[in-house]
Amino acid sequence: MKPSTAKPAAPAGEQSPGLGRRNLLLGAGVAGAAAVAAGGLHRAVVVEASPLAAPAAAEGTGYRLTPHVLRYYETTQA
Repeated sequence: MKPSTAKPAAPAGEQSPGLGRRNLLLGAGVAGAAAVAAGGLHRAVVVEASPLAAPAAAEGTGYRLTPHVLRYYETTQA
């Protein structure tokens, strides 16, 4: 008969060595999720506040057909 290679169970009140690593990884995952959630809340607050603080855009700040753009359009034609 072969001797048993199974490890004895940990006495009551003691943790197995693997359980500490699992708790560490679990804690790291929870902390990461909390950081992502906090970042999302921060961005939501900033996005909601920015339209109130920003003045209306001045005319002529959008797309303009400049000589540089016209030159580019000429190079794309076959």
